[in-house]
Amino acid sequence: MGKGGMSREDGEEENMAAWLVGLNTLKIQPFTLPPLGPHEVRVRMKAVGICGSDVHYLKTLRCAHFVVKEPMVIGHECAGIIEEVGSDVKTLVPGDRVALEPGISCWRCDYCKEGRYNLCPDMKFFATPPVHGSLANQVVHPADLCFKLPDNVSLEEGAMCEPLSVGVHACRRANVGPETNVLVMGAGPIGLVTMLAARAFGAPRIVIVDVDDHRLSVAKDLGADDIIKVSTDMKDIPEEVALIQKAMATAIDVSFDCAGFNKTMSTALDATRSGGKVCLVGMGHNEMTVPLTPAAAREVDVIGIFRYKNTWPLCLEFLRSGKIDVKPLITHRFGFSQKEVEDAFETSARGGNAIKVMFNL
Repeated sequence: MGKGGMSREDGEEENMAAWLVGLNTLKIQPFTLPPLGPHEVRVRMKAVGICGSDVHYLKTLRCAHFVVKEPMVIGHECAGIIEEVGSDVKTLVPGDRVALEPGISCWRCDYCKEGRYNLCPDMKFFATPPVHGSLANQVVHPADLCFKLPDNVSLEEGAMCEPLSVGVHACRRANVGPETNVLVMGAGPIGLVTMLAARAFGAPRIVIVDVDDHRLSVAKDLGADDIIKVSTDMKDIPEEVALIQKAMATAIDVSFDCAGFNKTMSTALDATRSGGKVCLVGMGHNEMTVPLTPAAAREVDVIGIFRYKNTWPLCLEFLRSGKIDVKPLITHRFGFSQKEVEDAFETSARGGNAIKVMFNL
């Protein structure tokens, strides 16, 4: 068997992982790791978060155009401790605590060469079929995608760098700074980390919008300047836009749609000032009917984002310095047994007061 997935005969534990084996079916089973390459490290996983995409794969066996066709190890928000390093690894040693960036790009295509490696067509990304994920005792990963944690940053916070990276990348794409007043549509995990990132980038005023009272109260506790509860009814958009603009009390420079529905995108387009930007972060609807022409006539730019690039060092600096505190987002913790894995995914899928569900391995 591969390194980290040894049989019990040699005295080493067998490497186990949470496998998605069918619709609504996760099983902890052996996971054989590949041999360690010269530029790779073997990492013992210590903290793994559940993402909405993980739940989506569990419930539907697909996410956007990615389809699970054979059993796959789940999980991609992770941090752990280095167990072994490849022969050419100079920057890490066993015992180092690291956060893992989950996507391995080709570094040969034009996108990679120009630095936009998140758009690489040959990206191999944890738990995006057919690539296995990281909810396992151990994984093998390129050393350059493992980032040492500052002493005052926990392994759980290290795992939170992955969702936080989405918010950081969105803020970079939208050029958020000290003169940018920000609207966030959606107070789920990604809406909340986008709000935290916008504040860290210097946004002076942030209003966040959601349909759920509990999530809005969390957003307020995390530092939103104002919160607005909205409906799911398209007919309410004009009235709600007026409420949002009144709450902002100044022009909305950038809106982040962290839900990605007809209503949220329509609201963002209408609420944003002429010459402003709307950044679509969430991917709720694959196709939308939105008032694009009136927004375009006001020169509102629509920006897309996909995952992130070169975000881990900045995320870790935000966490180290205290500019961002992700700890309140971690609401539920589970161990790594068959029952706990099932319970954790059920907790995440149910929503309610759960924001980030974390495994401690």
